[in-house]
Amino acid sequence: MGGHSHWAGIKHKKAITDAKRGKVWTKIIKEIAIAAKAGGGNPDDNPRLRSAIADAKGSNMPLDNVKRAIRRGTGQEPGVVYEEITYEAYGPGGIAIIIQVTTDNKNRAASEIRKILDQRGGNMGSTGAVGWMFEQKGYLAVKKEDAKEDELMSLALEVGAEDFRSPADSDEYEIITAPPDFDSVKAKLEEKKVSIASGEVTMLPKNVVDVGEDKAEQVIKLMDELEDHEDVQKVFSNFNIPDAVMAKLEK
Repeated sequence: MGGHSHWAGIKHKKAITDAKRGKVWTKIIKEIAIAAKAGGGNPDDNPRLRSAIADAKGSNMPLDNVKRAIRRGTGQEPGVVYEEITYEAYGPGGIAIIIQVTTDNKNRAASEIRKILDQRGGNMGSTGAVGWMFEQKGYLAVKKEDAKEDELMSLALEVGAEDFRSPADSDEYEIITAPPDFDSVKAKLEEKKVSIASGEVTMLPKNVVDVGEDKAEQVIKLMDELEDHEDVQKVFSNFNIPDAVMAKLEK
């Protein structure tokens, strides 16, 4: 999906600086606590918690922080209580945005998210306004240089993937799964020595909106600012910025 892969690609090119690591850890700690609260503190029985712990390891978070967040989520340790909220919004050029938030202060989060949208040419929508434009799917990306298309497509479908895509404007193949099959498909591909560039259960847009040069920078600044907010866990959108436009912006 253009919008997803383009935004994912832009994000994955950004290194986590030391200044941002603290913010990244804060978001992961919230996700671990919420996952443990919802599905229990054993990662073997809780795929969401397992995924959050993998993110913690990937960002070099100390194990003590992980254990404390799990205990907080299961109520074994006192601490702030987080709740999850999903906001739906529109951005520049009519793009659709889903913003997943984990916060200990619902009113503050809503006010601050609304302010970011207003300042960057977007606006908050009502519940259900854009959700129908997306569907939840497992998403795995494999660098085209790391695999042969025909072989990878056959293997992906054989191990339970729903779809395989080779976007002309991307350097990655995309493997799509049903959400419950994500873990098993990923594990089976890794068993076959397939190098996974990135993977997550995400919201994929059913259709994409091409963003021209006049709105592209505004869209990226909006997405950056939303993702940078400490209460925002994930942002999904249906925009696609063509390579030629991206190349101009990166100059």
